[in-house]
Amino acid sequence: MRSIISILLCLGGIASAQEMKVEELYSKHCSGCHGAKFEGGVGGSLVDGQWKRGSSDAEIFKSIAKGNLQMGMTPWEGILSADQIRSMVIFLREKEKQTLAKGMAFPKPSPDTVTKTELHGYKIETLVENGLKNPWAIVFLPDGRKLVTEKSGNLRFLTAEGKLDPKIIEGTPAVIEHGQGGMLEVALHPEFSKNGWVYLGFTDGTREKNDKGKDDIRCITSVVRGKIEDHQWKDQEWIYRADPKFRSDSGAHFGTRFVLDKGYIYFVIGERGGNYEAQRLSRPAGKIHRLHDDGRVPEDNPFVNTKDALPSIWSYGHRNPQGLTMDPRDGALYATEHGPRGGDELNLIEPGKNYGWPVATLGMDYGGTPFSYDLDGKRVAAVTAREGIEQPIAAWVPSIAVCGLDFYTGAKFPQWNNDLLVGALAQQEVRRLRVIDKKVVSQEIILKNIGRVRDVATGPDGLCYVILNGPDRIVRLVPAD
Repeated sequence: MRSIISILLCLGGIASAQEMKVEELYSKHCSGCHGAKFEGGVGGSLVDGQWKRGSSDAEIFKSIAKGNLQMGMTPWEGILSADQIRSMVIFLREKEKQTLAKGMAFPKPSPDTVTKTELHGYKIETLVENGLKNPWAIVFLPDGRKLVTEKSGNLRFLTAEGKLDPKIIEGTPAVIEHGQGGMLEVALHPEFSKNGWVYLGFTDGTREKNDKGKDDIRCITSVVRGKIEDHQWKDQEWIYRADPKFRSDSGAHFGTRFVLDKGYIYFVIGERGGNYEAQRLSRPAGKIHRLHDDGRVPEDNPFVNTKDALPSIWSYGHRNPQGLTMDPRDGALYATEHGPRGGDELNLIEPGKNYGWPVATLGMDYGGTPFSYDLDGKRVAAVTAREGIEQPIAAWVPSIAVCGLDFYTGAKFPQWNNDLLVGALAQQEVRRLRVIDKKVVSQEIILKNIGRVRDVATGPDGLCYVILNGPDRIVRLVPAD
């Protein structure tokens, strides 16, 4: 009887329920039993981390779908769609994380205190506090200086002492700063001391006035290399420049991280907000690419002989990876990838593999409704896994907005050696992940709430360097042990 009454009085009709976003669904159909703030009532709290019928996403989904009539819990399948139940799982995970975080103490460093983590203590040093605008990436020169990119289009030096050189490097390629795009990645050739090559990843394209006087922008990620002499960019060579037909006006999802190893360059182009673009091998967006470090296509790339496929593609089905690094122990390639609302991923990248976006995802759109696409490119009910799709080795639901990724390799924090350092924008974190046999066995938040973490990198001095946005600055972690 209770389930019938709940359906009639609480739902207010199946048709209206199908049109609701997840916040509305909860407010109208769940808050009466579980509380407007998820605190519990007739039903239990949904944010205390205690789940009576299992705590995995699948178990929570089943609990909502099947209900429990003996305990007065309505079965919601047939009333709510599978998409809506999945959206509720993500929504509850978000609220659970927010509530639990309020009662937890995270390492929030300051220059005057020692921050304790599980394995090491550290102090934080601020290298650059003023003068940078949206710094994006950092790389270390053999003479002790550093190169830093600014999203606005600049390439800058830091001195060996870590101070910002006021003189900008002139002659770098023209950059379209648009939305999330601009001057993004910088990396050195592994034999930089011999050849001087510096690689840049940036937003390339055109900006013209249309007949209404507004900017008409068409752009995509490109890669060049060049050399620096006396603050001048010289000898530029194009490594990758997509056909202009692939440019779009979207300001989203440029990707753009590099790994250079053994004569190859691996680089990311995000799917540019094009969703199913990531599945089309004839298009560059939503892919990790691999070329020789001079821009030639390797003959052993996985799609070299595939009709209509771009030969540079190494893996596909990516949304917006903004972390890319290689394990110094075995050469395995890893990427962190922005999911939609929920579903950030850490992936082990292997040639020719499909990483799922948008035909399988753990997240939902920002409006609060899950979705995915079928293999023909049509939007369908949410799918979290498919045969032939690689699953992440770690995922973050809710999203932490992963950005910047590096294996720690140094002597200053020896118990972190070969652990992954993962930056996060929205959650303002650096996480340390231990990876054993290509599996994540533990993770720890080692820094939180001092700014949006854009990049994290191990310096040749063994210190951990962190680029922050909001405020824009560069800090480093110095051991206090």
